Amino acid sequence: MDTVQQLTQRLIANVERVILGKRETIRHIIVALLCEGHVLIEDVPGVGKTMLARALASSIGCEFRRIQFTPDMLPSDVTGVSIFNQKTQEFEFRPGPILSQIVLADEVNRAPPKTQAALLEAMEERQITVDGITYAMPRPFLVLATQNPIEYEGTFPLPEAQVDRFMLRVHLGYPTREDEIAMLDTQRDHHPIEDVRQVISVEELLAAQQTIKQVYVDDALKGYIVDIVSATRKHPDIYLGASPRGSLFLFKGARALAAMEGREYILPDDIKALARVVLAHRIILTPEARVRDVQAQDVIEEILATVPVPRAT
Repeated sequence: MDTVQQLTQRLIANVERVILGKRETIRHIIVALLCEGHVLIEDVPGVGKTMLARALASSIGCEFRRIQFTPDMLPSDVTGVSIFNQKTQEFEFRPGPILSQIVLADEVNRAPPKTQAALLEAMEERQITVDGITYAMPRPFLVLATQNPIEYEGTFPLPEAQVDRFMLRVHLGYPTREDEIAMLDTQRDHHPIEDVRQVISVEELLAAQQTIKQVYVDDALKGYIVDIVSATRKHPDIYLGASPRGSLFLFKGARALAAMEGREYILPDDIKALARVVLAHRIILTPEARVRDVQAQDVIEEILATVPVPRAT
């Protein structure tokens, strides 16, 4: 596990050369990367979402593509299209931007539902089908999708089936005063993204993805994960609780977080550290709770405070 810890420390330090003061968010995204999950970044424009994706891709040496979603976008703009070659008298497949290793789906909720659905097969099955032919996604494969939480005009809300496919939902937020001043200093002559170099290889990342599967999870902690997720299905402020996929992602994420700390076993704190970003976007609050301005994150925190933590044996 020391290898995973050292690898992720190098990765975090390199990304932090571009994204200042957001270590927790960077750690969460690396957890998703280790678990082969996907991330929904919900935040206002200009806080560094694109730079974060570019810095991560450059640090690993991965192919990076950015898709700007718009209301007139078609599914073929995402997956690719077959074009007839008059010289060869055959159809040739021209892959779309989704066939990359790290994909930034910018303002994903601006695309119509049919185009949003083009992401579903790629995210869940790690393949796309065009004209009856299936194409496997490259490895590693990470979708970082963004959406603006304050501007809803001209948007199409993400369907629950698609939201549930994201392992995590994170927020970058505004930097502190000190971090924003430091940002001005680092960009005095040029953008720091130009200095980001590869610090780990794709092969090292793929090996780390396999290593975290060896992290031990006690049966009591498996029960703790299920109890937390089950509590979301019984809470009076929740209309629809988290799916079993929430339990699975919490289980996988806790193992990745433990490995990032150099441990071969998970602790209850690993589960608690990820519960909010893994579960909050999977629950639907009741109308009464929304009227009272109850937030999904607050409900998850309340559940964590009430579900008994297993004792060490």
